[in-house]
Amino acid sequence: MQSIDPATLECLAALVDEGSFERAAARLSITQSAVSQRLRALEASVGQPVVVRARPLRLTEPGKVLLRFARQWQALRADAERELETAARPDERLPIAVNADSLATWVLPALDPLVQEGVSLELIVDDQDFTHEWLRQGAVLGCVTTVGQALRGCRVAPLGVMPYIAVASPRFIEHELPRGLHRGNFAQTPFLVFNRKDDMQNRWVSRAFDLRAPRLRERFVPSSEAYVHAARMGWGVGVVPVVQVQPWLDSGELVPVLADVSLPVALYWHRWKLGDDQRPGDLIGRIGDALVEGARAVLQPLGAEAAA
Repeated sequence: MQSIDPATLECLAALVDEGSFERAAARLSITQSAVSQRLRALEASVGQPVVVRARPLRLTEPGKVLLRFARQWQALRADAERELETAARPDERLPIAVNADSLATWVLPALDPLVQEGVSLELIVDDQDFTHEWLRQGAVLGCVTTVGQALRGCRVAPLGVMPYIAVASPRFIEHELPRGLHRGNFAQTPFLVFNRKDDMQNRWVSRAFDLRAPRLRERFVPSSEAYVHAARMGWGVGVVPVVQVQPWLDSGELVPVLADVSLPVALYWHRWKLGDDQRPGDLIGRIGDALVEGARAVLQPLGAEAAA
């Protein structure tokens, strides 16, 4: 493999981020022809195609490897710029993947000091059981995930345990569950579901009634904030983090369903190893430290899931 021009890596990252040659060219302030030339130069360097030129654009397996390299290069450059006290590029973004419930509760306060310093973050949202795939593919530099074992080429740090409980509005309980939720009625009871990747409700019902693969009546609400609002409006039973709904539990606007049943979810932070990533200017390391500290203030200590 020949030496790789960093400009070609930047071009590849822009193509993936923007999804088209036209938007990538606008982001890089070059022509579409120049984008094509840089891409061909990158493919010549590695001797393999890196992009499937289709709609939408797709990366080949070598392209995924190079995208990881590109993200690492971007992070190292951002660190160097900060250490040299040069102006950060206005279009430079540090992408990390987080789950929606963490984003809706503790992630933004944890990252706020860095953002106030001027750090440009791109937060990508996915289910906590799938965020690590974004990291594995090189689309992000770090992720909050339920995977406890370090991915290849990555460091891992425990964040804590987020307990989930089932809740519903008092009106819903009165009309739909006057005798409570039990084995005989859970299949007919509407459960709120975030999206088709979300299996939290099935896992909670399995734990509550010692069942395997229960089938539920589902109502999809693909937003953490709207999901809680739907539960408050009486759309169904929601399985949510305690930290997210505590104010409505305190006010009585939501009530627990089977209060003695909770589902603990352990979360971890994964990040790529980037050379000497213990240096003071390691921006990805600082992001991880901020997330670990923010999680410690909100989540239960790791190990609480075993006791639950």
